[in-house]
Amino acid sequence: MPDHAQGRFVERRLPTEEARELLALVREIAAREIAPRAAEEEAEGRFPRELFTLLSASNLLGLPYDSVYGGGDQPYTVYLQVLEELAAARLTVALGVSVHSLSCHALAEFGSEEQRAAHLPAMLGGGLLGAYCLSEPSSGSDAAALRTRAVRDGGQWVLDGTKAWITHGGIADFYTVLARTGEDGPKGITAFLVPGDAPGLSAAAPERKMGMRGSPTAQVHLDGVRLPDARRIGAEGQGFAIALAALDSGRLGIAACSVGLAQAALDTAVAYARERRQFGRPIADFQGLRFLLADMATRIEAGRALYLEAARLRDEGRPFTKQAAMAKLFCSDAAMRVTTDAVQVLGGYGYTADFPVERFLREAKMLQIVEGTNQIQRVVIARHLAGPESRRQG
Repeated sequence: MPDHAQGRFVERRLPTEEARELLALVREIAAREIAPRAAEEEAEGRFPRELFTLLSASNLLGLPYDSVYGGGDQPYTVYLQVLEELAAARLTVALGVSVHSLSCHALAEFGSEEQRAAHLPAMLGGGLLGAYCLSEPSSGSDAAALRTRAVRDGGQWVLDGTKAWITHGGIADFYTVLARTGEDGPKGITAFLVPGDAPGLSAAAPERKMGMRGSPTAQVHLDGVRLPDARRIGAEGQGFAIALAALDSGRLGIAACSVGLAQAALDTAVAYARERRQFGRPIADFQGLRFLLADMATRIEAGRALYLEAARLRDEGRPFTKQAAMAKLFCSDAAMRVTTDAVQVLGGYGYTADFPVERFLREAKMLQIVEGTNQIQRVVIARHLAGPESRRQG
């Protein structure tokens, strides 16, 4: 990242000295360990598992969770700014942290005291990496139509089915899996905590993606996976509600990642515009380009304010579903626009792999799709404004 990029952190709103020290630590790790390797490892499709081991050892994988179980006791307003900082260095790392946090949510918020004590310390600070299994080949946006089934067999459950588009699929140490235990629709779904080495669990070859090549995304197959009832999270039939609660928080993670990626693109564009000379002066002197940079910066600041406001509502225990959907929608759309404009600022160089903005552009597209497409975010927002859609009868 350009040196001047650090200036954007001066005005961050951090509630405590501990939070300020935390952000300083994250910036140091990002600059020393993450950013220098990003381009090479993404080009090679290499997942940086050792960086997640480092983040876990630095107590950065469980920031929004209770310190009793190894978490960081940080509010979401701080945790999301950590994600933004990581995303500015490398999106694969930030998205991985967000997905890991998402995969811990069900147990942390809905598990029993015995379950949390047994599993959360290793999940939050023991070097483990999680994955979240909701989507399936035939149920993406319509998540309540999932077909993976869990059937009781005495004191155990037997899980069969296939999950799709799973970040960390095949490399995760544990999977939070949503499976059907009852009737069709959302009321028949239950959540389970599945060990990554469970017999009968396997993963397909990673998907070949246009971006985020260092982050493995794969189908996960469950073929007669047996779990004790102690691995069921929450009540039978509560799984869909658990999943939606996790997705509200996960969408804020994607919003913060989007802002971090967009900020990295803007930083690169500004540095280039200051150095590149045409007609005897830096191209940053030309009004057309200056206005383009101004619009990019405005979108980033607006997105940051939007995700922080949603996080503040969450921290206060107030409803934030609508605001989370707005933040995910606006920030990921902003990331797509900003990265596209960054390529334009660099001209032909922006279209080459010698500069990072072409990678930023490919990565930004993914952010408009994950954790619910932006079309689904509009459905969520409209439902809060106008109520559920009417159904024609007869």
